[in-house]
Amino acid sequence: MSSNHVLIDERAQDLLFREARTANTFTDEPVSDEQIAALYDLVKWAPTSFNQQPLRVALIRSEEAKSRLIPLMWDGNQGKTSAAPLVAILAADVRFHELLPELFPIFPAAKDVFFSEEDVRIEAAQLNATLQAGYFILGARAVGLAAGPMTGFYADKITEEFFDPTRHQAFLVINLGKPGPDAWFDRQPRLEYERVFTTH
Repeated sequence: MSSNHVLIDERAQDLLFREARTANTFTDEPVSDEQIAALYDLVKWAPTSFNQQPLRVALIRSEEAKSRLIPLMWDGNQGKTSAAPLVAILAADVRFHELLPELFPIFPAAKDVFFSEEDVRIEAAQLNATLQAGYFILGARAVGLAAGPMTGFYADKITEEFFDPTRHQAFLVINLGKPGPDAWFDRQPRLEYERVFTTH
């Protein structure tokens, strides 16, 4: 096998995919800035269209910040978020195009050629930030953290509270930490290969 196609070992595959679950409880062990920096050092290399990298993250660590966030979560998610040692709010930067001359220097005109219209930018930002959210969850697992992603919250209110609403759209809240007691629900079914793939 070519050295360009080295498989990660099965233990790593289990950690990232087969044995990984959405965490619902956490211990009180803190999540360090160094762990989040290591997470991002993995996530930043994953692909986005035109290398646009629209993901923006607000880390909620202090009790004061949590007191602002918790009421903006749906009732069923408030307890989980309150108990997590760190919470990441993920948002899409809908003005990502301003950075394209820096991030996509092979074609700096892409900023204006492809993303001059706001609705096009918003669609691109939402798609690519969502891709990055998936990478973010895998990055958390890779650095030894459990992740509890949730969409049950008042997105517009969270955007106004923690971001610049003229350019950001919050779309996902992820509780982070070490898994606590009864952290995992039972594994739910997955579709078989034949029900997902077609070959033409």
